[in-house]
Amino acid sequence: MNDFDDRFLTRNGLAARQLAVLLLHHEPDTRLPRVRDFAEELGCGNGTVQAALRLLEESGAIATTARGHLGTFLVHSDRAVLWRLSGLGTLLAAMPLPYSRRYEGLATGLRSAFEDAGAPFAITFMRGAGARTAALLEGKVDLVVLSRFAADQLIAEHPVELVADLGPATYVGAHGMLVRHGVDLATPGLRVAVDHASEDLRMLVERVFADREDVEWREASYMQLGDLFARNEVDATVWNLDEAQDRLGIGVDVLPLGDEVTRELALRNSTAAVIGRSEGAKALAAVRDSLDLSLVTRLQSEVLRGERVPSY
Repeated sequence: MNDFDDRFLTRNGLAARQLAVLLLHHEPDTRLPRVRDFAEELGCGNGTVQAALRLLEESGAIATTARGHLGTFLVHSDRAVLWRLSGLGTLLAAMPLPYSRRYEGLATGLRSAFEDAGAPFAITFMRGAGARTAALLEGKVDLVVLSRFAADQLIAEHPVELVADLGPATYVGAHGMLVRHGVDLATPGLRVAVDHASEDLRMLVERVFADREDVEWREASYMQLGDLFARNEVDATVWNLDEAQDRLGIGVDVLPLGDEVTRELALRNSTAAVIGRSEGAKALAAVRDSLDLSLVTRLQSEVLRGERVPSY
C-alpha cells in the first residue's frame, strides 16, 4: 500500500490523479478520448498519460480494452477509487435543519445517491439560505441545498453554479398565506412577519405584499410564529406549510397564494436545488454526472410515506 501511494506522488502519479477526475465522467462500455486528447487537456506528454492510465488500472480504478480502429474502451470503473485518487476529498453539503419529514427524506436521498456514486459525502445543517450561501462562498462547505427560487437569484449574483434540480415538492410541499383569524388583509398597517435568515421566503413574502406600502414588517423566525400569532403580535405572513404544521394554533387561517406569478414563484420555491462554487468546475461536473436524482426523489418519497426510516 505504501509503494502504491508513493507512485501516485510522482509526475505520472499526479497525471493519474488528474486523469481520475476526467474518468469520473465516463460510463463503462464507452470509448475513451485518444491519448493525445487527454495529454492536451492535462498539459503533459502522451507517455505520461499512458503511464497514468497504467497506474489507474493497476490500482483497480479502471479496466480498459483496445478495440482496434474503434479505439480504447472503458470496460469497468470503480467510482469510489477514482474519487479517492482524484483528490476531490469529502464533499460537505449544507442543508436546512431537518425539522420536517421532507427535509429528512431529502437528506436520506442525497446521502444514498452520493454513496452510490462513490463520492465521500457529509451533511451539516444550517438554518437560513443566506447563512448556507455565505458558508459556500467562504469555502467552508462544498455544496448548498436550498430552493430553486433562491438558487436562481444567487447564480445571477455570485460565482456559483447549479449542480442539481430535484423538481417540485422536493424542498417544501406547499406555501400558503397565514392570517390571524378574523383579520382583514386590506386593513391598513397590517403586521407581516418576515424572516431575513430565510432568503427564499423573504423574497416570496415581499413579492406577495409588494404593492402594500402600509404594512408593518415584523422580524420573526418560523419557530416564533405560533407564539406571535397567539399573542396578537403579527397578522399575516407567507410561509412554508411544512414548517407551519403543528406550530400554529386554531386561531390562524391558511389561505392559498393569490396571482399566477406568485404561484409560479412558490413552485420554484418548493423545488430543491443543489449549488456549488464555480471555481470547483471539475468537481461539480463530476457530481452532476454521478448523481442519480431519481434515487434521491424515490427515497424522499418513501420517507414521506413512512415506508423508510430516515438515515443521514
